[in-house]
Amino acid sequence: MHAIVVPRRRSNPPPFLLAIAAARLQGETITVEAEQLVVELFQAEGRSLVRLARLFVDDRDAAEDIVQEAFLRLARHAGRIDALDRAPAYLRSIVLNLARDHNRRGLVSLRHHATAGREVDVGDDTADQLVRSEESDRVLQAVRRLPGRQRDCITLRYFEEYPIDRIAITLGVSVNSVKTHLQRGMAALDRSLSDS
Repeated sequence: MHAIVVPRRRSNPPPFLLAIAAARLQGETITVEAEQLVVELFQAEGRSLVRLARLFVDDRDAAEDIVQEAFLRLARHAGRIDALDRAPAYLRSIVLNLARDHNRRGLVSLRHHATAGREVDVGDDTADQLVRSEESDRVLQAVRRLPGRQRDCITLRYFEEYPIDRIAITLGVSVNSVKTHLQRGMAALDRSLSDS
């Protein structure tokens, strides 16, 4: 029987810890080390992942939901994490895929409709400041219209400031592919922003 790692705060455990417990009950072998990795990733990467998702979706609540779902998916399969150093890249790729799915399907819940326009009272992180600026919003909308890989590469490189090799690991593509998508994406942005 594995012990559940409890986060430092003494409140209800985050949903991903409950997902780990449920996966164990269903026969998944999840080590204490893998569970601890998920907790550490949540503490270290949670905010930056929300910021990343926020660049893809218009709504802070939707971005938070996407990140929570990414952690739930990672937690359910924590026993399958074989390369601990690749777990952050795997988690970022889950967030990117969920954000893409969200936009593709137009998945906006009633709760998200109810909070539309609430961006003014969210925290002062960089992504929220970026979205509030009219000129930045025009650039962000142009980035969102790019084809998937170009958009992902541009977002990770210029908004999250990832080096090219880290982008390649996150997206599971070659360094040359990242460079090609960056070049094509920048050319497309240049055309799009020049026309408007």
